[in-house]
Amino acid sequence: MTPKGKSVLIVEDDAKIRQLVKVYLEREGYEALEAENGEEALKIFKQFDPCMLILDLMLPKLSGEEVCTMIRTDLRSTVPIIMLTAKVEEAERIQGLKMGADDYVTKPFSPQELVTRVEVVLRRTAQNCRKVTYRGLTLKPLKGEIHYKGESLVLTHHEFRLLYFLMSHPDQILTREQIVDELYPHQEKIVTERTVDVHVGKLREKLRYDGNHEIIETVRGMGYRFVAY
Repeated sequence: MTPKGKSVLIVEDDAKIRQLVKVYLEREGYEALEAENGEEALKIFKQFDPCMLILDLMLPKLSGEEVCTMIRTDLRSTVPIIMLTAKVEEAERIQGLKMGADDYVTKPFSPQELVTRVEVVLRRTAQNCRKVTYRGLTLKPLKGEIHYKGESLVLTHHEFRLLYFLMSHPDQILTREQIVDELYPHQEKIVTERTVDVHVGKLREKLRYDGNHEIIETVRGMGYRFVAY
């Protein structure tokens, strides 16, 4: 499995279907988020800013149609949405697409086909979203924004570039020399590898990761690695 740096929010009230889709997505390297009703879906969407939604239409509390409308109008988001539903009437499918859905999958469905549709839609909309997401950490290179579990982080120019470099090479060891070349390509002044250690230390302080493992791992004698999972 190659981590893709893309998160997908699965909005489905049937726990078995939700888990099945999650397994297939994670197998292909996606980060899967879950919501069992419309209200929870909007809450998670605002907090984690996923790269895509797989959205069932028949949901408790808020319907899939209402969730889609709120995302497109109230939140003004262009995030790709694949609608997942048992509704098979052509008029209903057309209505869903008019609401802003990018694709439509009817139940019963093939999980592998659904994942393929996710890949196709993300590839088609890639120019609109270049953000990278792992473990609740979302970086938007075009906007220069970084969010951790829904909260904005303020990074210096070099800290931002360092984090983007690490996240763009998930689970790979990057040497201090490679990082120096990335952060200081012209090297107007002498930059020591110790400078990299300082940047990493400050970055770790700002991330304040509360899990069991560090997001940025030190590999003794070699360099640093961004731990994607």
